[in-house]
Amino acid sequence: MNYDLFVDTSRKGISMALCADSVYEEMVDPSAKGEILSASLDNLLAKVGATLDDVKRVMVTVGPGSFSGLRTGVAFCQGLCFSGKRNLYGVTTLQALACFAGVPDESVAVVIRARNGFWYLRLNNEESFIETADVVARLQASSVKNAVVDAAALADEALIAVFKDKGIATTLDTDKKLNMWAPLFDTVKPSLIQEANYIQPSYFEKLKV
Repeated sequence: MNYDLFVDTSRKGISMALCADSVYEEMVDPSAKGEILSASLDNLLAKVGATLDDVKRVMVTVGPGSFSGLRTGVAFCQGLCFSGKRNLYGVTTLQALACFAGVPDESVAVVIRARNGFWYLRLNNEESFIETADVVARLQASSVKNAVVDAAALADEALIAVFKDKGIATTLDTDKKLNMWAPLFDTVKPSLIQEANYIQPSYFEKLKV
C-alpha cells in the first residue's frame, strides 16, 4: 500500500499524518520540537504497519511561520525524499489551510495572526503580511464567502465585524485532518528543492519606508 505523508512545522509544534485509502493516522503536538520528527514518523509507520518504503509522496508546509520550525521541517522532508524513492511537494501554510474550508481555493480567504496588529492573509491566491485595517478593506472589496481563520482572528472585533457584514462563514484552523490537503497533489509540482517562506515582518515594514 502506498502512503502519503503530510508534515506541518510552520505553526505551533508538529503536525504529521500518514494516509492511504481508508487508513489515516496522525500526531499533533503543539509543544513538540523538530528533534522528534524522525521518532514521530517511526511511531506513525508502526501504528499503520508500514515502512518508509511505503511512503511515496511527502507534502510539507513551507511557511509563513516559525523560522526554526520551518527550517527543521523542510530539511527533514527533503532528507526523506533525497533517495528519489518518493516525491516532495512544498505548499505554503496558507495554501494548505485554505483546504480546510472544503470549497475551491479561489473562494476562500485565510487569515491568521502574524503578530499584534498584523496578519497573514491569503486572498485570490495571493498572500500578504498586512495590518488589520488592510485585511478588513480587502475582505470588504472581495466576494469570498468562506474564510479559514485562527483563534486570534475570531477574537478580533474588526475582523468579526467584516465577517458578519460580508456573510463570510469561518472555519477554525485546528482539529482538521491533514489529508484534506490531498487535492494540492494535483496542482503543485513535486520538487526536491524547497525554500522556506518566512515572510519576515521586518522585510515588509522596510518596504513601506
